[in-house]
Amino acid sequence: MKKITFMKSPVAVAVSVILTAGLMTPLYAQETEQEQEEQAEQTEQTQAMEVIQVRGILGSLARSTQFKRNSDGVVDAISAEEMGKFPDTNLAESLQRITGVTVSRVNGEGSQITVRGFGPEFNLITLNGRQMPGTGYTRSYNLEHLSSEGVAGLEVYKTGRAATPSGGLGATVNIVTPKPLERSRQNLVIMAKGIHDSSVDLGDTVTPEVAAVYSDSFADNRFGVALSFSQYRRDFQTQQANVQGWQANVPLPSLDEANVIDPRPLDGEGNRIGNHFFPKDMNYGFADVSQQRTNGQLTLQFAPVDGLVVTTDYTTSRSLTGTESFGWGIWNEFGGNINSYELDEDGTAIFADIAGNDGSFTAEKGTTEVKSSSVGLNIEYEMSDSLSFWFDVHDSSTKTDDGADPGSGNFGQVILGSDQLRSKVYDYRNGDIPQMQINWNNGTNVLSPSEIDSNFSQFFHRPAESNIKQYQFKTDWLNFNTFDLPLTKITGGFSRTDQDMGGYEAWSGLRGGPGFNPAFPEIFPDSMFTRMGTGDFLDQFTGGGSDLLTNYYYIYDYDEAVARQIAFLTRDLMGDDVYLADPYIDGINSESYVGEVTDAIFVQSDWEFYIRNRPVNLNVGLRYETTDVTSRVRQRVERQVNWVSASEWIMQYEPQDEVSFLTLTGSNDVLLPNLDFKIELTDQLIGRFSAGKTISRAPLGNLAGGRSLSGSPRPGARSGGQGNTDLLPFESTNIDLALEYYYGPGSYAAIGVFRKDVDNFIQNTITETTIDGLRDISQGPRYQEAVAAIEGRGEQATSTAIFDEMLALGYGNADGVIEPNADDPLMVWQISQPTNTDSKTVEGVEFAVQHVFGESGFGLGVNATLVSGDVNFDNSNLTQQAPLTGLSDSANLQGFYEKHGWSVKVTYAWRDSYLIGVGQAQGSSDAPPQYAKAYGQWDMSVSYAVNDNFSIFFEGLNLTNETEQGYGRYERQFLFARQYGPRYTLAARYSF
Repeated sequence: MKKITFMKSPVAVAVSVILTAGLMTPLYAQETEQEQEEQAEQTEQTQAMEVIQVRGILGSLARSTQFKRNSDGVVDAISAEEMGKFPDTNLAESLQRITGVTVSRVNGEGSQITVRGFGPEFNLITLNGRQMPGTGYTRSYNLEHLSSEGVAGLEVYKTGRAATPSGGLGATVNIVTPKPLERSRQNLVIMAKGIHDSSVDLGDTVTPEVAAVYSDSFADNRFGVALSFSQYRRDFQTQQANVQGWQANVPLPSLDEANVIDPRPLDGEGNRIGNHFFPKDMNYGFADVSQQRTNGQLTLQFAPVDGLVVTTDYTTSRSLTGTESFGWGIWNEFGGNINSYELDEDGTAIFADIAGNDGSFTAEKGTTEVKSSSVGLNIEYEMSDSLSFWFDVHDSSTKTDDGADPGSGNFGQVILGSDQLRSKVYDYRNGDIPQMQINWNNGTNVLSPSEIDSNFSQFFHRPAESNIKQYQFKTDWLNFNTFDLPLTKITGGFSRTDQDMGGYEAWSGLRGGPGFNPAFPEIFPDSMFTRMGTGDFLDQFTGGGSDLLTNYYYIYDYDEAVARQIAFLTRDLMGDDVYLADPYIDGINSESYVGEVTDAIFVQSDWEFYIRNRPVNLNVGLRYETTDVTSRVRQRVERQVNWVSASEWIMQYEPQDEVSFLTLTGSNDVLLPNLDFKIELTDQLIGRFSAGKTISRAPLGNLAGGRSLSGSPRPGARSGGQGNTDLLPFESTNIDLALEYYYGPGSYAAIGVFRKDVDNFIQNTITETTIDGLRDISQGPRYQEAVAAIEGRGEQATSTAIFDEMLALGYGNADGVIEPNADDPLMVWQISQPTNTDSKTVEGVEFAVQHVFGESGFGLGVNATLVSGDVNFDNSNLTQQAPLTGLSDSANLQGFYEKHGWSVKVTYAWRDSYLIGVGQAQGSSDAPPQYAKAYGQWDMSVSYAVNDNFSIFFEGLNLTNETEQGYGRYERQFLFARQYGPRYTLAARYSF
């Protein structure tokens, strides 16, 4: 009969397990006193052996496999190959190697994770068992801000445990950092890298990264110090084409049949069946980005007496991302502006010739800073062989500031261009990306520098902060034959998590014309503009590069454009529209704060027994939580909406004499049971069954009460939002079944099925409403008078023509702005508010094979996850929906060779198309979807150990220059195409 012995996983895992609130529990056989003594002796031998660790890829896989095997529930892990060397330089990229985990990318780099189809907001990130604050106005933690050099391992818990902090409905990911008392000797590793992004245009072609990791223990392993530090810089360029949104069922003019192609069927009355959709704009652009990231962590451990370990640690990171971008494109309005169009079978415009509005050349500049810090204290006390206590407290924060540019203190956008055009063409009948062309009044498709005018500029400052104070306590009681039961351990405890998140936005409004009203082309000399070609722009797409229909654009100096407008568009000339690069010209526009206090109490038990002589482990637990929510939102009083140019409508507010906050509260409670059953069917075959409940709380932004309205309410975009502090958390009832076959060191095969029934899905409900004082010029008698006059002359009633006609009729004020009249009807607003709705179900199957080919040095890992459920978006339905974002199939491949000092690894990660989210920046009020197309990426790393201490290595990311694409309801509703280019790293590493 095989005995179940008390085993620790490798040291890097074992200590972290103790420090993470008992996420894993040791196993104790309930046999005889003699067996217990044998057990203790084997434990000491195991601990002694763990000092000698297998390094490299094989060592990492072996430790991760052993951790997975020994765990209760469905768990995966990734271990550092050796101190200071993680399998991937980005933690998110490492996590995507795990079955069921996919990543979302920002600037071509892994940022956040989706697990089993549940996106970032459904997964909890912890650092050594502590819940971390989200980045910005969100619960989601961005993994790219944390350096991998200071990480010992990643643990992914796909099933819930009573002793685990709640919030990981999809999974809980625990980041484990090194502890100095795990090692009995001094360790020091230094590393230097040179990073080359093939996309870089501005900035350095090679940028540096340096890192160092130090660990040592003193006084017979009573005192330990661990320190890690890294600094990183990356310069690169991103290129993209994008449509900001699709408008459903826009007004269509009566046109000659020769100007319309519409294959949709007709009903009995000759009307088209189905919806139709037009793009609000079409833009191209690129961004030159410079990133800097600094990470540091200090850990001190003190073991004054046997059984007592005190750990204190401080973790900090600072990320700076500076961006200078340029774009060019068109803006569309519909109705009388449409000259001709072609729709496909789904009603999507694939060609449109649209008059009015403008074409523009946009420059943006800003720097965003993200600062995170966490300070914590942990005390672990083993009072006796059967009783121990664990206490942990930490105070963590993340601050974001998009006004970190040292010169301006804001994020700015300057839009220059012209409205002197006859029409604009959108054409997506061929190629990977849509084409755009402008027919200018000068008789060509090229705007000359002398014709470029000021459209408008806007300046933002949007700082945000998220803080968490968390207190956790637990106690373990071990059953050393106190009761003649197969019970091995009882764990109980409580915790309090105090989280607050908030921020504000300051907005300058539209400074300048705005909207070429009045026109000031004389501000800018021709010499300010440099004409560029598109030869290497989006050249990985069919129809990109020099094949673009508009194959030129202008760049200019952002700071010069701002300075010239400040000098020219003075208060004497512009009045209240004076050009100031100041987000606070009208004070703070919006401000909101959400606080959550969650109290939890839990108990869980571990059992060991036999079924037909096969060892069984059972974990049963229960967790109860209560949460109180408080929301504070600054309220601004809207006064009226002005029509300031053909394309721009601006909200006007009452003066802010006093700041008024609306405070709302809410509360909820949950009961979370769980059960994990594991049986060793043979010495190599393990079966698992898990059942329980997990939760994810509502997005923090949705909890912020109060109403807000769009500050730029153009026709078709009269929208607003209102939070709901009474939102309940998502509650998932989960069932998991798994079969795992461990047939060699580092080798296993596994299959698992899972089902998640999720209650309280959140859906945004839209209500049409009017608000006293906010009147709609476009529905009033003066507007209709202007339309009648234009059409009476046989001219096209475009938005530009209507605006000019109303000014000609004397309906503008002294500044050329049209203000509402008392006889204009009230404006109809689409107000969105989140509410809890029905239940959804997600089902899936996971496969994984990891095989080491004996002593050949070769190995292979393959995994795949297939998911489905009643959580999809119905593209033909224009009502509000509550789908699950991020749901998609995924697969990963890893092949490696490690022998004779060489270590070679090739990986491929694939993710099928998925729903990014609902709502588009300039989409219609039905909240249309955003989808991402399927994406696959090849990466490679090669290293060579020159000797036991010194190694060099090479890494290549996105080797085949894969691109990202997105679309709306249908694939021909283009949303974005992005191109980043491959990235290469050459590095050296020395260990002392």
